[in-house]
Amino acid sequence: MSDENSRPPIDETPVEATAEAPATAAAKPKLSDEEKAAKIAAAKAKAAARKAAEAAADEAPKPPWEDKPVPPERSEAGDDPDVAALAQAVTGSVLAADSFAGQVTVTVPSEAIVDVCRFLKATQRFTFLVDLTAVDWPEREEGRFDVVYWMHRFDDQRRLRLRAVVGEGDAIGSVTGVWKTANWMEREVYDLFGIVFSDHPGLERILTWEGFNGHPLRKDFPVEGIDTGAAIYPDVYPPGGGPVVASEGEEQA
Repeated sequence: MSDENSRPPIDETPVEATAEAPATAAAKPKLSDEEKAAKIAAAKAKAAARKAAEAAADEAPKPPWEDKPVPPERSEAGDDPDVAALAQAVTGSVLAADSFAGQVTVTVPSEAIVDVCRFLKATQRFTFLVDLTAVDWPEREEGRFDVVYWMHRFDDQRRLRLRAVVGEGDAIGSVTGVWKTANWMEREVYDLFGIVFSDHPGLERILTWEGFNGHPLRKDFPVEGIDTGAAIYPDVYPPGGGPVVASEGEEQA
């Protein structure tokens, strides 16, 4: 006899729902009008308390430095250790010194800039030249440009800023012999401001080309631009005075 014949018969009679069948879900008790009103009132009170707490947090007094910010004040910095050491080592090197927002700026004569920088690197350990730039003051009588040097000392993470006044058409010594990184920085200042650095090993434009008309970061350089002297004017600018132009029979690079 096969296994199929040995299995008991399956009762395919449909099961009818009876009162004894378990309930699928218990019915929720119906709330009275008083209970509904109490729940609504509790929810409103909770929302009102949360809103009041948020408003109180917004109106809480701020710390004094945030409620009434006090801007930093400029003060004289002649007694700064690095400034005092410089004044003693290089005679007449400190024309002025002030501190503002934790940064000390020393005004030095432009003719002493190389000696000043050499001392600050060798003796005061300002071994890293962070930046070298310029500021244009076209209406100033004492000298049109400020050349600014920003130095860093790794020993104590101290920074010091130098400022040298340079008149239009005057030169200032190059400090490439003190920091090699000054090479391209001085070329950029020469290119954009027209300030000449004497004894620079290769003072030429770095962002524009030789023959470019003007210095773009001077304040009298028109914002709408000017004729820059591109090579499309060969009768005005000699070869090399603008972008390279392919000769006949050659493709433009």
